[in-house]
Amino acid sequence: MKEKAIILVVAIVFLVQGCKEERIERNRTNTAANEKIVTLETDQSQPILKKGREKEMEKTRTGNKEAYQKPDDETLKKKLTPLQYKVTRREGTEPPFNNEYWDNKREGIYVDIVSGEPLFSSLDKHDSGTGWPSFTRPLETDNIVEKEDRHLFMKRTEVRSKHGDSHLGHLFDDGPPPTGLRYCMNSAALRFIPKEDLEKEGYGDYLKLFERSQRKER
Repeated sequence: MKEKAIILVVAIVFLVQGCKEERIERNRTNTAANEKIVTLETDQSQPILKKGREKEMEKTRTGNKEAYQKPDDETLKKKLTPLQYKVTRREGTEPPFNNEYWDNKREGIYVDIVSGEPLFSSLDKHDSGTGWPSFTRPLETDNIVEKEDRHLFMKRTEVRSKHGDSHLGHLFDDGPPPTGLRYCMNSAALRFIPKEDLEKEGYGDYLKLFERSQRKER
């Protein structure tokens, strides 16, 4: 009887996780459809059609992809704190509500602590109540890699950086609109660059995102 009960519990867990994976993919598909065409205003106040954020940044991305590289392990051990190394290289998890960015409300972008590749923006950050920095979508989807994670007897979606191969956190399907997704990240895997420092840090082209956001608020 105990064996049958265990088998039943495992089956239920996998069924629930499978449904979550379907919802994540459905949310991502819906988001892509909603952002495919957006209306922007020109200086003459004439509407023009353009693709979403990825298209807007396509020709003006600051970073040189060749510069986003992962140092060797010995260098990383010297560069990173023990917690940063544990999270990024050993798939660790930092404590909730006791990390650097969970309650950070400043404007700016978040880059990989290892490679410097842009990952998320404060414009997409939200308070998930989990104690970890959470985002509704990536700043640069090309810098995000999703992998199946079956640790802890459950199926989850791990999020890693493409160039640094850093473990960042996990992706869930319980986020707010417009995507319905929650990228739950570890602060230890990120470096925050304030809006006012973007230019001098080499990410100046991302300033336009915040300028556009300010215009909308007016």
